Amino acid sequence: MGSHSLTYKQCIPVSIEDAWDFFSSPANLARITPPEMMFRITGGDGRQQIYEGMQIIYTLYPFMMLPMQWETEITRVDKPFSFEDRQKSGPYASWHHHHQFREIPGGVEMIDHLVYVMPMDFFGDLVNTLIVSRRLEEVFTFRRKKIAEILGDM
Repeated sequence: MGSHSLTYKQCIPVSIEDAWDFFSSPANLARITPPEMMFRITGGDGRQQIYEGMQIIYTLYPFMMLPMQWETEITRVDKPFSFEDRQKSGPYASWHHHHQFREIPGGVEMIDHLVYVMPMDFFGDLVNTLIVSRRLEEVFTFRRKKIAEILGDM
């Protein structure tokens, strides 16, 4: 069972406070998730700004109209510079997502760093190679475009 790591960077022309306000609101995740995934918050504290220990339950359709429930916990918050979430239950054997915000001239560099492990050992890694890694690329490409539409692009 191998660990997979992905990093995405985007520069946006907003203050670090504005970036924080947008990305620390779980409700905004639906705005930057591909609509065909039908993402919605179905439980937990997802209607307020994040805090350490916050638990959020989502329902989404990541692949072939198969619904999936995903529960995450915010494990670390360093306002306005970073926060981390981990999967409590869901599609992965483990999932850790670190969100970082760094002031740069004219705005903020946002960095998403994901580390995840697929379930089912070799078979899970095969599914990752054939489907999951590509789907994650599609999701983060969509996010990049939506973030640029909503907050601007540099």
